Amino acid sequence: MAGRALRPATERLNAGVARNSEAPPRLTGAQKRVFWAAWGGWTMDGMDSFILSLVLVPALRDVLPNSGIAATPANVGFYGGLLFALFMVGWGTALVWGPVADRFGRARTLMLTILWFSLFTFLAAGSQNVWALAIFRFLAGVGIGGEWSIGASLVSEEWPEQRRTWGACLMHTGYYFGLLLAALANYFIGTKFGWRWMFVAGGCPALLVAFLYNKIHEPARWKTKRAELGSQLTMHRAFVKLFSDQYRRRTILNSIYLIASIVGLWAGSVYVPSAVTYLAERAGRSPADVTRLASWSTAILGVGTIVGALLTPLVASRVDRRTTLAVFFALMLIFLPLSFGYVFYMGMGALGWFLVSTFFLGIGGANFAVYSFWIPEQYETECRVSAFAFTTNIGRFAGAGLTFLVGTGIRYFGSLGTPVALTAVAFVIALLLLPLGAETKGKALPS
Repeated sequence: MAGRALRPATERLNAGVARNSEAPPRLTGAQKRVFWAAWGGWTMDGMDSFILSLVLVPALRDVLPNSGIAATPANVGFYGGLLFALFMVGWGTALVWGPVADRFGRARTLMLTILWFSLFTFLAAGSQNVWALAIFRFLAGVGIGGEWSIGASLVSEEWPEQRRTWGACLMHTGYYFGLLLAALANYFIGTKFGWRWMFVAGGCPALLVAFLYNKIHEPARWKTKRAELGSQLTMHRAFVKLFSDQYRRRTILNSIYLIASIVGLWAGSVYVPSAVTYLAERAGRSPADVTRLASWSTAILGVGTIVGALLTPLVASRVDRRTTLAVFFALMLIFLPLSFGYVFYMGMGALGWFLVSTFFLGIGGANFAVYSFWIPEQYETECRVSAFAFTTNIGRFAGAGLTFLVGTGIRYFGSLGTPVALTAVAFVIALLLLPLGAETKGKALPS
């Protein structure tokens, strides 16, 4: 009797072990093409978004006098913060791409976003004053902000369940390979031809669209949902569902987590090249060496984040989603104040130690990779990209305000170290709220 009662439980246990021990299915040609399209788009996205960070100081020293503004260190810091803030407002506006992708398809919307940010990055090369540069960076941000949500959703919907976490994390490394490309472009183009040619190079991602045209198709999940809902699948329906009783709490919490991540990236990492520029000038390096060191700092940041993104699925396989994100938040909480609040103000050896700290800032910046698989797990197909786009982009508006405050703080203190270090407070708040987030580990992607 007892043996018969135990047999079903044993059979279920053995079945579970068998499923877990099965080798993940091989990827089809279509699944590989979807990955490379998403990865390539996100790589070009990363390159274009970071160009201004690399050329910020020389660009503003050029366009500020043309705008009737003295190119003092304080003004460079202030207007640099303004440019980053406007870029982030543009990125935040990119939340409109989510409902577009849910209604009209992921693949075609992905192509449109790449064309958009390529065009306006290219046009920034012709900026004659700071206001023209600001407008073009705002418009480029609108396109750049749409790629991540669409690409991550494409990979999540198209890849097999057993490979989905790895696929999302590998896709996310693309952004940081883009940072490496930006650093290489600055090293070989920016140092020789000037900052304007960096924006010209930023128009090259449009070529990716020509290559990918007709090579990727819509995921079967989206096609099935479109057939099921028909004319009921609208942009309005996709967006409004984020605030239904089913999703309202997680939408709000996810947005708060992203605000912390965005503050850490745009108020911290984005200022790394500027910090290295000032430290190198203070150390008496030549202008050419200063530019090269700024490029190296971006490369170090990118390598650190790629390492972090590759470590993310290993961490996620051992702990739950919330704890995985907490690990990276803790790294940012430690290294933001350490690098900008302490190392930046060191005398001898500050430059070398700051570059070391930059590597760990990069690892902490891999917290974005967690969202690439965690957010798609929390929402159904009909509103998945809308949810991803909203939660990852609405925080850009708050981040824009905080980044502008950082720029104001730089103007007030006459230094960027302390204002940037203070942004670590955002990670304290996020860590306190993480236990309230939705836990999805071990659950299948909702249909």
